[in-house]
Amino acid sequence: MTRMYHSLPVSAYTDQDWFDREQRLIFSRSWRFAGLVEDIPEPGHYISVQAGLNNIFIVMGRDHRLRAFHNICRHRGTQLIRAVGKTQKALTCPYHDWTYDLEGNLISVPDEEREYPGGLDKSCLGLKPASVDIWRGMLFVHPDPKAPSLVDWFGPVDPLLGPHQPQELVEYEEARNSYEIRANWKIVVENYIDVYHLSHLHSNTLHMYDHAAAEYGWKGPHYHFWEPPAAAYAKNLEQNLPTPRVIPEPHVGAWVPMLFPGIGIGASEDSWNLFIITPLAPDLTRVENRTKLANVSSWAYSKQAWRSHGFWRSFGGPKYSGQDAAGADDPMASGDFTAEDIYACEQQQKSLTSPFLEIGPAANGESPITNHQAAILDFMAAQEALDR
Repeated sequence: MTRMYHSLPVSAYTDQDWFDREQRLIFSRSWRFAGLVEDIPEPGHYISVQAGLNNIFIVMGRDHRLRAFHNICRHRGTQLIRAVGKTQKALTCPYHDWTYDLEGNLISVPDEEREYPGGLDKSCLGLKPASVDIWRGMLFVHPDPKAPSLVDWFGPVDPLLGPHQPQELVEYEEARNSYEIRANWKIVVENYIDVYHLSHLHSNTLHMYDHAAAEYGWKGPHYHFWEPPAAAYAKNLEQNLPTPRVIPEPHVGAWVPMLFPGIGIGASEDSWNLFIITPLAPDLTRVENRTKLANVSSWAYSKQAWRSHGFWRSFGGPKYSGQDAAGADDPMASGDFTAEDIYACEQQQKSLTSPFLEIGPAANGESPITNHQAAILDFMAAQEALDR
């Protein structure tokens, strides 16, 4: 039997040079999640996002059209805006007060006659445009103003992501959070798509789904995954759901894709979740989580919580307890699958510096990892070929 082995060297997870190549060739040349459509509800609202080497902002113009620009003043390169906000009519650089309208045109330069006695052609000094598009209720940006279509980018994998309509759901603000993991971004992705670990690391925290029956594969660089509910959960599923349904019956299961590069979606019968991965350093990654639920009354939520209380009261528990736990704050004793994942990622990153490290053969359930590594290499090679 042919065994699968990992195709990326250890240096791909530890070296600054490799990290810089990824920032230049992957994250600066692909569609980047920026937010949800409701983050920019009215003219003047804006958000910004780091897309590889580029900071890009989206703003809604007075014509209600969304536009994306590189967050760089055309005078000295200062960033014009902060992460999130609203302006009435214009965007002003804090350094020298050069001002642009919501369509990116330079409209005002302070002391223009004195500082530029020969005059300025402001029509040549507008903000540099980027691309913006909407897909499944999400905002995406691309540094290239002539980027390939977002529909083409996600199109092949779209039918495999579940029947969810996230634009019709409402965000559960209390679940929104971000945190840092002391590990390379690819380790975080690999953990997310590792089917083998689901029945082991999460043996007590995610056993409401049948991991052995999971169906998964690839469409281009995008990973798709679906698994059915486990028998105990499915036996009385409509009662056991912790919150009201977000998809119509008879759809069941968990859809957990990882879209390239680093856009995780966790969708089930009763929720739709985002898991956005941002590389910060070779050994540091930020993750942002956002959750959307059914747009129904608070009474419907209360009623479903009462119905499911009996199931969830006896469900799950920590992987380790008692003498097996390393202490009260041991992630393996938390009963929280996210804490379990973070622990596993960080411990793996630590081992990468050991001279005794030797990565073993990949299990069948780890085939997504080797496929993702191939996708990384293929995408970077294709971009380098374009540069030649």
